[in-house]
Amino acid sequence: MRKYWQLTKSQMQTNTAYSAWYWAGSISTIMRLLIMYFFWHAVYESRSTIENIDLSTMLTYIVIAMLLQGYVGGIGNELAENIRNGDVAIELMRPYDLIFKLISLDLGSKFTYFFRETIPMVVIAFLFMKLMFPTSIEVILLFLVSAFLGIWIGTFFDFIIGVLAFWTVNIWGLRVLKEGVFMFFSGALVPIVLFPEWLKSISLVLPFQSMIYVPVSIYTGILTGIDAYMAVGIQLIWVVALYILVRAIWAQALKQITIFGG
Repeated sequence: MRKYWQLTKSQMQTNTAYSAWYWAGSISTIMRLLIMYFFWHAVYESRSTIENIDLSTMLTYIVIAMLLQGYVGGIGNELAENIRNGDVAIELMRPYDLIFKLISLDLGSKFTYFFRETIPMVVIAFLFMKLMFPTSIEVILLFLVSAFLGIWIGTFFDFIIGVLAFWTVNIWGLRVLKEGVFMFFSGALVPIVLFPEWLKSISLVLPFQSMIYVPVSIYTGILTGIDAYMAVGIQLIWVVALYILVRAIWAQALKQITIFGG
């Protein structure tokens, strides 16, 4: 495990090497937060609730969703680039599991994101926007478990998109499509409860809502009681199923590689 921890630290050092770029990320996050704040204030100007969601709950939902959005996904780009330039063949001969290496690098990026963007957003949101806190310790713990599972679901999906480069070489179009689908069906833009009934029914059976909508809904009280526990159980099923799918696709993808002399 030590070698993977070293990879994580090296990625953190790489991400913080350029201070201007580092602080630009923090500033852009604060700007997005302010834009969403004033947008939803304008939406609620002539009403007190939308689908029984008041302004405070909606702002809390949007802020927590923005926080989680930075953690879902991440390893697909690195994998796709390794496949495109042929480095994947060399990586597979090195003394580590390539999937675990990519996850370690992604973990380093997520640590950097936590300090660069999560902390400034949390400080501003809770000091100046008066957002909601969870109603109990149980809700906090359930939210943390749900968020952890949601991050893994997003990571596995991102890996699947990246590994498709074995067959398509360039996955730029797929990544653009993925980002659009994730943003919409994960509930990152607006809560899924605001969707039309037919679209809500489709969204709730897809795995994407488990990435952001479920943990944020638990935090804000949109999902409570047995519904919240059932949602977390479904997340766990998706994590296991996607991990099995990742390993199956990876095993098939390795058959696409020919290493001369091996």
